[in-house]
Amino acid sequence: MTGKILFTVTESPPQPQSPFPAQTVLGVPVSLVNMEEVLTAVRTWVKGTEPALIVTADATALVIAHENPRFKALAQQAKLVTADGVGILWALKRLGVANPPKVSGVELVAELCRESAAFGYRLFFLGAEPGVAELAAEKLRLRYPGCNIVGTRHGYFTPDDDPIVAEEIAQTRPDILLVAMGMPRQEEFFVSTQAITGAKVGIGVGGSFDVYSGRTKRAPKLVQKLHMEWLWRLLLNPKKIGKVKLLPRFVRLLLTEPK
Repeated sequence: MTGKILFTVTESPPQPQSPFPAQTVLGVPVSLVNMEEVLTAVRTWVKGTEPALIVTADATALVIAHENPRFKALAQQAKLVTADGVGILWALKRLGVANPPKVSGVELVAELCRESAAFGYRLFFLGAEPGVAELAAEKLRLRYPGCNIVGTRHGYFTPDDDPIVAEEIAQTRPDILLVAMGMPRQEEFFVSTQAITGAKVGIGVGGSFDVYSGRTKRAPKLVQKLHMEWLWRLLLNPKKIGKVKLLPRFVRLLLTEPK
């Protein structure tokens, strides 16, 4: 299969490719889009010729981008960078966005499964521990009858094996590749292998497969409404403390960045 390179890291800042309005946060254009707008864009992109990367970004992602020039360039050239987390929403409000929309990776996975049942999108689930993506796929097929998940694979392999895994994925002819391997690994996999996989749309979805497999419980609705889901996840999995420790760094970076 053939494909186009999504971006090349250069010394000059890359130009955003998103057709939507955005607010720059720590050098990354965060798209001001709601879920329906994202889904409408995906409907167009799966029929197009240009590959499209969607980054679902929380505060941690922007700290990583601040310290990783390659990931920052990738995020700057993504079709969409959605606000996924209370830290990003707070940053957007501080920068003058009155009611910033949130589009999380977890919710986007479910909506794409619903869209797949309606429009026949071919979805591939890549990532998480062995067995998790498969179980998530089984449960989502039950929730959304007709959902066309054409393949699954765990994310426990090294970058040296990326071409081999990409060839496996290519055999299923996916339209949309959902990758749950953590940032920036998940986004870089899509970018570096898109010419092989042929997937039109790639989305990093973090711990979404853990949630839909039942391995990780989502926070109660009240906790979600209070934007405290990050604390719920930390209580369930103290190993995430490293990620939480990046939040104060995000705040410091934002407060010292000129508006």
